[in-house]
Amino acid sequence: MADTYTVERSTTINASPGEVYSHMIDFHNWTAWSPWEELDPDMSKTYSGADSGVGAKYSWTGNRKVGQGSMEITDAKQDAEIHIDLEFLKPFKATNKTKLTLAPSGDGTQVSWAMTGKNTLMTKIMGIFKSMDKMVGPDFEKGLAKLKAVAEG
Repeated sequence: MADTYTVERSTTINASPGEVYSHMIDFHNWTAWSPWEELDPDMSKTYSGADSGVGAKYSWTGNRKVGQGSMEITDAKQDAEIHIDLEFLKPFKATNKTKLTLAPSGDGTQVSWAMTGKNTLMTKIMGIFKSMDKMVGPDFEKGLAKLKAVAEG
């Protein structure tokens, strides 16, 4: 098994890169499209650092389906890409890099959501039963579909 894994999904959204970017650069807006929001309606969320963009931080604590962790925007290029450091504390510890990429595509925007992480002993054991791509990929697909619905109005 490789030392790292990458999960990536893409879609085309019929909205400008600027419109799509506005929904992704501010963690407060993620409640409208994040695939994990509905898994725990009582999830506790904390926002800190910058209001949006580089330095914005979002932390959560929830049931066993959403666990506990945090995200911080570490780099962003207006209407083009967002880099996020993602840290899970529960149900297991993991540190991942997430990248959201936007590119003009016809009258819309091609959006890619990718996450890369190290294959730890825990992820290698879990991978025997189900790969990270099969565990997280459907969540990315669901989130992108919700983002598409929000951005297209």
